[in-house]
Amino acid sequence: MKRRFVIVGTDTGVGKTVVSAAIVGALDAYYWKPVQSGLDGETDSQIVARLSGAPAGHIFPEAWRLRRPASPHLAARDEGVEIDAAALNPPPCDGPLVIETAGGVMTPLSDRALTIDVLERWRLPVIVVARTSLGTINHSLLTLEALRRRGISITGIMFVGDADADAQHSIETIGGARILGRLPQLDPLNKKRLGAAFNAAIARDAFGSGA
Repeated sequence: MKRRFVIVGTDTGVGKTVVSAAIVGALDAYYWKPVQSGLDGETDSQIVARLSGAPAGHIFPEAWRLRRPASPHLAARDEGVEIDAAALNPPPCDGPLVIETAGGVMTPLSDRALTIDVLERWRLPVIVVARTSLGTINHSLLTLEALRRRGISITGIMFVGDADADAQHSIETIGGARILGRLPQLDPLNKKRLGAAFNAAIARDAFGSGA
């Protein structure tokens, strides 16, 4: 079976796009962001292409491109449309696929569907991305519990930020999820530095098989 992973976050802005780019680059994978909210500046797809070096053919177009940087259901409402969550399906491809969700797992796609509803239907393994700053234990444990309640397979957790061994240990011990590693904040952030950080800090064996 082709390796496919869904990148989910404990919150918005935790580093999902950077993690997605690192995995896409490491696996020479395809990338898909089903819903993009916010079109000012670089989109997440453009950032992943730049940081991973993936060819244009490896970046699938978003199913929904919404102007306002807000929860997808609100951004869609602004434009007089409604996201059809049931129509969101991973695109076929001949290599590994990385799918990045919008916001956290309970982010509404419409008034009737949450991101986690789509994850439950897809039945693909997820990688949880969490920050290392204050509040991450609560957000991470809530995310893990929500995923497990739906029977969604969790490959592990990747952290982004400064080292916090106590928080990481608590999440691993209490949450019972494998820690895949931690990416530091990189400045400047570019393809070379991201690839080196990923290779140095991440458990690559976790990506050897998937759904």
